[in-house]
Amino acid sequence: MSDRIITGGRPMGKTEQSWCKAVSCGTGTTVLSLLLSKPLNITHLHNALQNLQNSHPILASKITYSSAAGAAAFSLIIPSTPVPPFKLNSFPLSSTSKLLPTSNNAVSLSHLHIIHEHEMNINPWSIPNLSSTSSSSGVPVFFGSLYELPEGKCAVVFRLHTAVCDRTTAVGVLRELKELMKEVEMENSCFGKVSLVIEDLVPVGKAKKAIWAHGLDILGYSVNSLRFTNLKFKDVSEPRCSQVVRLQLSKQDTSQILADCKLRGIKLCGALAAAGVMAAQSGQRNSGDPLQYKQNSVGNKYAIVTLTDCRTDLEPPLSSHNFGFYHSAIMTMHVVKRGETVWDLAERIYTSLSNSKLSNKHFTDMSDLNFLMCKAIENPSLTPHSSLRTSLMCVFEDTVVDNSESQFGLEDFIGCASTHGVGPSIAVFDTIRDGKLDIVFVYPSPLHSREQMGRMVEEMKRVLVEGRT
Repeated sequence: MSDRIITGGRPMGKTEQSWCKAVSCGTGTTVLSLLLSKPLNITHLHNALQNLQNSHPILASKITYSSAAGAAAFSLIIPSTPVPPFKLNSFPLSSTSKLLPTSNNAVSLSHLHIIHEHEMNINPWSIPNLSSTSSSSGVPVFFGSLYELPEGKCAVVFRLHTAVCDRTTAVGVLRELKELMKEVEMENSCFGKVSLVIEDLVPVGKAKKAIWAHGLDILGYSVNSLRFTNLKFKDVSEPRCSQVVRLQLSKQDTSQILADCKLRGIKLCGALAAAGVMAAQSGQRNSGDPLQYKQNSVGNKYAIVTLTDCRTDLEPPLSSHNFGFYHSAIMTMHVVKRGETVWDLAERIYTSLSNSKLSNKHFTDMSDLNFLMCKAIENPSLTPHSSLRTSLMCVFEDTVVDNSESQFGLEDFIGCASTHGVGPSIAVFDTIRDGKLDIVFVYPSPLHSREQMGRMVEEMKRVLVEGRT
């Protein structure tokens, strides 16, 4: 057992370093919010969280920061066994009520929605916070809070640093927590391993690129970014926060959309990206059918970032049980062609993604995109109106499917990551839950308004539902 125990720490990998730099300006906080309809057994929850951290010590790790040699550098402190007790912050109803809307609020949002947005904008990992913490202690990567709600309900919210928690990890946290909460008698789990950083697991030769090719690609991404079409910005000067719009489709609509994807041999991400591009395009014009555009609408170039889970492509391959950040980004650019339907565009977007993966761009361009993200953080003026927008949309290659039965009074949950620092105008987190498509859209406010994003999401829904053949 001792050879599996990881102690001490390690420097962050390049991708992890990028997320650590991004989180200081807001991007890179992953939040999982659960709405429970009945009282929770706090002891069972504490034991479940303790076992979760024992099995995945990266969740019990802490981040440290150093500015030695004039450059920001982040490290991960890995705990020894036993893992220190998990601290769950509790907020009674009197405290929670201060966050909830009054009856005069114009915007009707669920209590879970409001608490989720509140947690998304809490940032303990800013560089000032990390700098004020001694190098030996660091700041935890994993926080938990329990909010009492009216009518005997409660919300349990987990906030994680994205550098150690990609989407697969977030799904795994919820899945394993549900399983652990089933147990009446909680036993100590074995102390698990922390996997290497993604850069150290890329198969030999797959990330190979000549220095001049790196330079050309960085130049190409940079020049193309000046020609990207962006959503209209509402307020580019005020401080930003992350907000959420949610879209839920019926089983019938979900089934039809998935059938249309299967018919064309594409994944849902292609359809979602196409619907987003067409919804953005429709916002550029005043009239007409949103599924087919006039010639004067052609020419707008939109950037789509697709995040793909690299675990099975690494050497050695990892499983979903290996927690950490093992996603990579592929950026593609698309122009809506005259007479093109949403499904024409969806096929073209997905084909571009597939060809990029066949060319190993998710490995060869990894360092280039990390470099450009950090440069955008350091030099906001390089982006339009200093907006720090790097693309129109970000989607995930694979959709999360959750058909698990409701457990321990679980009524609803929301999972996504913040995007108000640097990134897309809208990030798409899609889940098929009990046969229904449930999508969380994250956007930076007030750069974009809730009303603006609400209209865009409704247009995306209309394009998807009415764009059938």
